[in-house]
Amino acid sequence: MAIDAAARLSPSLATAAFLARRPAPTLFPYSLRRRLHLFRALASSSGGDGRIVALSSSELRKRRGLSSSSGAADPASAGDEKLRSLRRLFARPDVAIDAYIVPSQDAHQSEFIAECFMRRAYLTGFTGSAGTAVVTKDKAALWTDGRYFLQAEKELSHEWTLMRSGNHGIPTTSEWLNDVLPSGCRVGIDPFLFSFDAAEELKDSISNKNHELVLVRGMNLVDEIWGDSRPKPPKEPTRVHDIRYAGIDVASKLSFTRSHLAENGCDAVVISMLDEVAWLLNMRGSDVPHSPVFYSYLIVEASTATLFVDSNKVSEDVLRHLEKAGVKLKPYEAIVSEVERLAEKGAKLWLDSSSVNAAIVTAFKSSCPDVENGAVHAVYNVSPVTLAKSVKNEAEIEGMKNSHLRDAAALAEFWCWLEKEVCKKVPLTEVEVAEKLLEFRQKQDGFIETSFDTISGYGANGAIIHYRPTPEDCSSVGRDNLFLLDSGAQYTDGTTDITRTVHFGEPSPRQKECFTRVLQGHIALDVAVFPERTPGFVLDVLARSSLWKIGLDYRHGTGHGVGAALNVHEGPQSISYRYGNLTALQKGMIVSNEPGYYEDNSFGIRIENLLLIKELNLANSFGGISYLGFEKLTFVPIQSKLIDTSLLSPLEINWVNEYHEEVWKKVSPMLSGDSQDWLWKNTRPLLDVTH
Repeated sequence: MAIDAAARLSPSLATAAFLARRPAPTLFPYSLRRRLHLFRALASSSGGDGRIVALSSSELRKRRGLSSSSGAADPASAGDEKLRSLRRLFARPDVAIDAYIVPSQDAHQSEFIAECFMRRAYLTGFTGSAGTAVVTKDKAALWTDGRYFLQAEKELSHEWTLMRSGNHGIPTTSEWLNDVLPSGCRVGIDPFLFSFDAAEELKDSISNKNHELVLVRGMNLVDEIWGDSRPKPPKEPTRVHDIRYAGIDVASKLSFTRSHLAENGCDAVVISMLDEVAWLLNMRGSDVPHSPVFYSYLIVEASTATLFVDSNKVSEDVLRHLEKAGVKLKPYEAIVSEVERLAEKGAKLWLDSSSVNAAIVTAFKSSCPDVENGAVHAVYNVSPVTLAKSVKNEAEIEGMKNSHLRDAAALAEFWCWLEKEVCKKVPLTEVEVAEKLLEFRQKQDGFIETSFDTISGYGANGAIIHYRPTPEDCSSVGRDNLFLLDSGAQYTDGTTDITRTVHFGEPSPRQKECFTRVLQGHIALDVAVFPERTPGFVLDVLARSSLWKIGLDYRHGTGHGVGAALNVHEGPQSISYRYGNLTALQKGMIVSNEPGYYEDNSFGIRIENLLLIKELNLANSFGGISYLGFEKLTFVPIQSKLIDTSLLSPLEINWVNEYHEEVWKKVSPMLSGDSQDWLWKNTRPLLDVTH
């Protein structure tokens, strides 16, 4: 799935130092390579003085020849009322603000969130997973990144101005606020929805115009206007993640965490990232679509641990599991009062200020006794769980490998079915195709749910990087254009994520060239050898260089971390042009390899496998260090008819043939009949196919 862990947007421009600590939510990371494409952005227009200016969504649709009927229903009238209702709250004496910022995250900085926390989507009508809305008394603007430009154009009403973040001349949220607000205004946020770092950075940046950042406590303004129609918070039960798949018991993980506390002179640590809580306690849940996590916080102290969670989600089996590890329960809402209690007794707290929300950190700071003689009551550092979770143990690796093979069998059966149906000219919409894929996956042992909304895009829809078809607005899959399918699954033992692009008819020379260039980038990254301590951004150029040679590129990172039976996107590792993330790739980490190319209003291409980082046994070891490479986890054919073999080197042809041979050996024993025949046909050596 085409996203960086570092690409989630927050309302301020993260500094390089902050990004180096963790690929946490950041706004508008800037890439020098974009200088070559400044005036190609469809969301911008040159003024008479040569400036690039943002355009309203209605103007964007007009220039692109789009109407509200081309996308989701135009929510103009509803949008007007929502904005009017929100602005009325600005004047309340207990609010008293001039602007309000609505991010995409929940209180845990999650990418995927429960429906009741989708405040930015409710307010704006834009349903993409990343974006930040800013509303003043007379203006409304929505920032999102290149994965969602086309989608935002379709979904935003005329009341909203689309800000294509990362494009030259597009201001950050704070720059925009400093420009449109008179000096001395009050900018409000819900402190639970901003990490402490993001809130502090926003406060500093708007202070340039003497603006004040106001932490609106006790209520979220979007929730106020949402009212009774707002969905209820999730109440799904939690479950124990079996030690067969977890590999390490809870007591050992807590001991590891406590050793870090002791080394840093801390009395307790607050864990707020949902996947970190789930990993540390060997638990899973169903509160968030596509992610087996549950809403909770965890405080680990030297001899105790407390899980803050709705007790109705904890069964007797889970309770025994927690009691065995010495973990107590408290209500989810008690986290702030517990942090205040720790502060009042003088405890030194470990806080990951890049992920722990501003409400918790400010509550701790305000409750600490007076600092005497320079004493420090907190250590602000990346969570001790973050890196430990990203480096998979043997059981987690085995589970990922096994789940990927079952997933590959499901995909082979699916592609066999789809190819037959399309060739018979059976009318199938993008939604129906995604639903059928789900049916094949549901037959596999251990299947739980999809790991994200399936991206099923035919033709021009494939150019929308995070396209999500709906029954009301989708295309039929045919033989005249490319079809891009990005999908994944959550199994009890692993998490999958795979993209394939196919053509059921005759691809054009242009499509074949673009596909082959993307494939070359995919191969270059797959075979990379690199020294330990190498950060992922160093490798990103390998995936893009083939495209760069003909002046093409793509607007997303090349690789994201993947959890083991956890979130399909996890940090801190990534492979991206966003060079601020200095996290070294390490043995045992899992990353995606997914270069692509997207031609607006025409077609999209992406090829994605998941890779396990492994240590290589080389003839030399310069500097006495280890060298690393990748092992493939994904085994599904890459369509040969889309490959222009004249562009490939002998080594690249060998890579394709060897990969397909491995796919056949690993997956064919799990198939029979037509699906096995399909796999045989689609794993033939390239020379057999071309001659």
